Amino acid sequence: MTLFVMIPHRGNFPVVAANGSLRQVTLPLFDDEAARQPRRLTLVRLAGELARAVGTLGRVAVEGEVHRVSVGRTGARYFTLRDRAAQVSVRVPRSAARARIVDGERVAVVGALEWSPDRGQISLVAEDVTPVGEGAIAALVAEVRGRLGARGLLTRPRRPLPVLPSTIGVVCGTDAAVIKDIQSVVADRFPGYPLHLETTTVSGPGAAAAIVEALARVVRAPGVDVVIIARGGGDAASLLPWSSEEVCLAVAAAPVPVISAIGHEGDRPLCDEVADLRCGTPSIAAAAVVPDRAGLAGRCDALLQGAAFAARGRCERAAARHGALDPAGALRAGMDRAATRLARAGDRLEWAHPQERLVAARTRVSSQPWRRATWEQLARARGRLDADGRQLEALSPLRVLERGYAVVRTSEGAVVRHRGQVSAGDFVSVTVSDGEIGAVVLDR
Repeated sequence: MTLFVMIPHRGNFPVVAANGSLRQVTLPLFDDEAARQPRRLTLVRLAGELARAVGTLGRVAVEGEVHRVSVGRTGARYFTLRDRAAQVSVRVPRSAARARIVDGERVAVVGALEWSPDRGQISLVAEDVTPVGEGAIAALVAEVRGRLGARGLLTRPRRPLPVLPSTIGVVCGTDAAVIKDIQSVVADRFPGYPLHLETTTVSGPGAAAAIVEALARVVRAPGVDVVIIARGGGDAASLLPWSSEEVCLAVAAAPVPVISAIGHEGDRPLCDEVADLRCGTPSIAAAAVVPDRAGLAGRCDALLQGAAFAARGRCERAAARHGALDPAGALRAGMDRAATRLARAGDRLEWAHPQERLVAARTRVSSQPWRRATWEQLARARGRLDADGRQLEALSPLRVLERGYAVVRTSEGAVVRHRGQVSAGDFVSVTVSDGEIGAVVLDR
């Protein structure tokens, strides 16, 4: 018999047989009952499924108001991000400790949700915390400016720009306008001048770290003698990475001069204040370091002409001095001077007769108090000799022997210093203060 069953609900169900008769049949409703039964899970399994479910959300960006800021033992900071209808706990790791977090300020937090099974809590782990609103951004910039000023970076000596850099490094975003502005200046002033471009993220979460990494790459590139950091204009929030402490420290620590060209003329991020030169636009920055080829050629021509003129002048002056020379006259003058000196010497020799010189020498010798000096030297020498003699007398081995000590020697004359040098029956000599005594060793 074939049955056609309709199951509208639980309980008794009408069954229509093949012959058309209607019968009531009670069947167990296993599907409906199974749906109403709870899943039996261990707590570890439940925590794992929650962690997987939270992980599927990925990175999120959330705005809200900071509430109840605290600092943990490891240096991480915690606060509650809330609005009118909801709130979430936020953990800021120590690696992001420079973020400004103030109670009551509105911030944008970028990060990922994390399930903590030990506390049974979902929290947002922040990668970046950015103030929202002009007042909060201004306060953050002022705070960073104070730290930079304490380090002396705002007043440090600026490095001069190279006149003819080998390669110009550029750190910028993927904005085509900025790159086009710099390349147009190169094409106008010195076509084909070498550039090294490094494009990176210039705004938003993680931009500060990306800028620092790009700057580190470009200064390591071969031949880079100067770097331009540039981006187009934007609001205060989008320019905030260029006022971060890590970017300013990287600019100041760069091994080559850095030119800052961020935003438009009115934009003044903190990297402008620590860079070696601040320019209002990327075009102005490029014009400051890209040499003018025509101007360089003109300067080279002028320098060559000046060098040629100076060389001709020196040659003419040397020729004039050479023409004015009179070798014969110079020789005659030299001979005259020599004859004059010889005549003067002859006069002195004629006056000083040998006998007179001998008498004068004897007079000088007799006038010297040489006897007194000699006796004084002999007396000092005798005193030193007596002192040395007394010291030698005090150090003499005989003085030691006089105090009752003796020196024992073997038959070969070696001094006996320990018992192992002699044996029973060996002949030894004993030296005392007034002579030697022969002896035989009876027992060691």
